[in-house]
Amino acid sequence: MFTGIIEQTGTLTEITATSSGTRLTLTCEGWKNEVVLGESICTSGCCLTVAGCSGEQGNVFLTFDVIPQTLQCTTLGNLTLGDVVNLERSLTSESLLGGHFVQGHVDGVETISTRTTSDTSESRIRISMDSIDPDAIVSKGSVTIEGVSLTIANVGENWFEVAIIPTTDALTTLGELKEGDQVNVETDIVARTIAHVVRRMK
Repeated sequence: MFTGIIEQTGTLTEITATSSGTRLTLTCEGWKNEVVLGESICTSGCCLTVAGCSGEQGNVFLTFDVIPQTLQCTTLGNLTLGDVVNLERSLTSESLLGGHFVQGHVDGVETISTRTTSDTSESRIRISMDSIDPDAIVSKGSVTIEGVSLTIANVGENWFEVAIIPTTDALTTLGELKEGDQVNVETDIVARTIAHVVRRMK
């Protein structure tokens, strides 16, 4: 379980084919916390298990084994060397709940249709709703984009918008997103569960 509050980013420095899929190695400069094998880290919205960790505090190399199912159903399969991903370690009993409950289970890959910036430097990103449950997208509700917890600003017939403050743009990969890019989307587990139960009751 995560909150969608990104701790830092990592750069993809190695991609290796394995018998079970693909092994991704990330370089994480400025990493301050000890990482142990087997722990879960949300990587651009995908919950991955640490398969290897090396380096010293401040310059850590993290390795993840990613199976074909994950590569096909998320943006991880499109990553190339040098790409940057958002990282968040799993919740502990002492964690601050600054975002919302995020599972790291991607509901679908969607496409950015437009991106605009206001006079106050607020970015607005409009995202398609081709593969996710539209009933789980609620205005002023929560959604996770590339692992980042965001508030839904507006909802249309086949799209929704999120507003991004300059700090989020600067500290995550969202600042680099442009029209036509694909993103991992995880809808709010509470909204998704309620929508599912209501439909079954009908």
